[in-house]
Amino acid sequence: MELKILNTREKKEILKSIHDQWGCEFRTDLVFLLSSKFKLYLMNRDLGRIDETKLRIDKMGLYFCEIMKNKELRLSIEGSQIIGPIAKKNVLEISDGETKVWFHGNNLIRKEIECSGFVIIKNNDDYIGCGRFKEGEILNYTPKTRRILSD
Repeated sequence: MELKILNTREKKEILKSIHDQWGCEFRTDLVFLLSSKFKLYLMNRDLGRIDETKLRIDKMGLYFCEIMKNKELRLSIEGSQIIGPIAKKNVLEISDGETKVWFHGNNLIRKEIECSGFVIIKNNDDYIGCGRFKEGEILNYTPKTRRILSD
């Protein structure tokens, strides 16, 4: 199996990173699966019913985040929708115009914000992704396949 099921100690490290980055307590009984490319997937406990010896599995469950080299988490769009509503810090509210810029895959210029590292991007009540704040700019990590290409 290409995915590693994280044990309780490893899961606690992920939950601590979520707390450190976004100031929230994420409680879940979901199974955490880690790929060889450090992508973290969430899946319910029915995982035990699957006979993985008969399958070549490289993805399973909901793609939640990527674990970066410095142990920071870069949330997927779905991960930002799960963590965003409970996050107490590093959430950036953007305007409708900036949302259009973001959905086209462009970075956002923000000089005067009180965020650091990876931030959750929010427009009104919608959590639309995660970007990295660096030198006055929010770097956009939206995959090309999920960007809007037309005007």
